[in-house]
Amino acid sequence: MADHTPNAAQTSAPNASLWARAWQGFLKTVGTKEFYRIFAPWVRYLAALAALLLTVGSVWGLAFAPPDYLQGNSYRIIFIHVPAASLALSIYMAMAVLGVIFLVWKIKTANLVAQALAPVGFVLCVLSLITGSIWAKPTWGTFWVWDARLTSMLILAFLYAGVMALFAAFEHSASRGKAAAVLSVVGAVNLPIIKYSVNWWNTLHQGATFTLTARPKMPPEMYLPLLLMLLGSYCLVAALAIYRTNSLILQRERGKAWVVAACQSQAKSR
Repeated sequence: MADHTPNAAQTSAPNASLWARAWQGFLKTVGTKEFYRIFAPWVRYLAALAALLLTVGSVWGLAFAPPDYLQGNSYRIIFIHVPAASLALSIYMAMAVLGVIFLVWKIKTANLVAQALAPVGFVLCVLSLITGSIWAKPTWGTFWVWDARLTSMLILAFLYAGVMALFAAFEHSASRGKAAAVLSVVGAVNLPIIKYSVNWWNTLHQGATFTLTARPKMPPEMYLPLLLMLLGSYCLVAALAIYRTNSLILQRERGKAWVVAACQSQAKSR
């Protein structure tokens, strides 16, 4: 009697087909048209949430939080410095991940999102350096020292500038964004150096304010407004990323029918 028990190849075929269909479905949702359609409505909600969180966090932190027992009121710059530094690292990490996605799977939307994020990350990185220097003067007695954390953050600013320059250089080339993606991926090696520099070397820079394994090093009336500023800043950057990406999509595909229809629909709604 014939044996009808399925072998390994037969049982793996439906699973392979399932994964193939799932992958194709994923690719359909990350196309430029689908990205615009799905995420365009998010901009106003993220911007509104960011405005609320940043307003409450800044007023609370700058006006009502108590002064630090050592630094006095000079510590209040932390409500700008920490979100800027945190986002500078997070955005570059996102660019590195998007670079891998673009280089491996050729998903052009990933490259457009990275292009949209690069200037935002550069501004925040420079802002973190400026606010850090302002904070350093009353704390360390000088605006700048070649501290491991400060030096690695300065390198990050140059990496951002390099990525933006490559995006601009390859704007009208078939290799658009490939070199920028490579630099984003290679430059990501600097991120753990920034994060763990205060642990690996003897530096003037203080350790992390928030960690997942320890209680905050600040009282609640200080770290809660800082947390609001962090959340608000991330919401603002998400709104900016979507808005800038959609602008790049419309510019890149301005001759297509769906772009014309979308622009006409927006004009009528106004």
